[in-house]
Amino acid sequence: MTGGSTQQDARALAASLLPHLQEACSGRLHRVIWFKADWQRGGAATGRGEWILPSGESVEVIIKVPVRPRELIWLERLQESDAGDGKPVVPVLHASGTTLGGYDLAWIVIERIPHGPLGMRWHKEHIRRVADAAAVFSEAADAWPAEEADPRVEDWSQMIDGARHSVRINEPADQSHWANLLKRLSRNIDELVERWRDRETRHWIHGDLHLANALSRVGMQRGPVTLIDLAEVRPGHWLEDAVFLERQLWAAPERLVSSKPVKAMAKARKARGLEVEARWEDLAMIRRALLAGTAPTFIRSEGHPRFFRACLQQLERSLDALKLKR
Repeated sequence: MTGGSTQQDARALAASLLPHLQEACSGRLHRVIWFKADWQRGGAATGRGEWILPSGESVEVIIKVPVRPRELIWLERLQESDAGDGKPVVPVLHASGTTLGGYDLAWIVIERIPHGPLGMRWHKEHIRRVADAAAVFSEAADAWPAEEADPRVEDWSQMIDGARHSVRINEPADQSHWANLLKRLSRNIDELVERWRDRETRHWIHGDLHLANALSRVGMQRGPVTLIDLAEVRPGHWLEDAVFLERQLWAAPERLVSSKPVKAMAKARKARGLEVEARWEDLAMIRRALLAGTAPTFIRSEGHPRFFRACLQQLERSLDALKLKR
């Protein structure tokens, strides 16, 4: 089944469940139109509608059916956070449930955020604003112990072996340079993985932090950021979010001149009194080396020439900064 037909089926199911959804919302939900969001993946249906507040005022809302339980859990948990505008760092949750029309389907009705995603148009303040939102998220999420779930454990050795094999058979541009750097990375992989796995992981991270998951109630170039898509929230280290955000800009180094996501995240965390360990810069370099080194493993999805070259440069820069043996 193709992605398009999956989404069509999801919208058809959502449309058939609309009367049940309106009943579950006590008649407050009106004028629902189902649509395909540009950023949407998988079989969820997304709709736009109007919500009647207790005051009688009508506000625009977004409906998602189904959502992963994890997203619903974190939307509920973070409603009391404050992004700096008196509202949560995630969308206001107007209604939700875990069943609909006899189906076990989690669903949500959330406020429609008017500006964004920020990834639609670049501005130098985007990174600082997203870093501030991530710090708000981290502080609020700390109210729930992260020990209830295990952090993600990647098999870096296997992925680096896969990268070396991919470079041999796919013969990308700069093949010999890739081969030499990956050989160097492979020689040091046990030490790097040991240092990375020794990081603190008793806090929650967003797990999918990038500009397409950042919106604003105020404007594209100003105001606090609202974070969406919480389905990947998991225990981890803040540098996982920070380097992932930075990685989206590797192929646009001119943007990294004025916007440094990892430093911005560290600064935002310090401003809120959150933990930022003394060795964070080394940990960031390790994460960069590991992510950049796996690019050939995923050459079908990450093989765009500009991004691929950027990963090669990041790998070399990280290995040199870490002063690893050749």
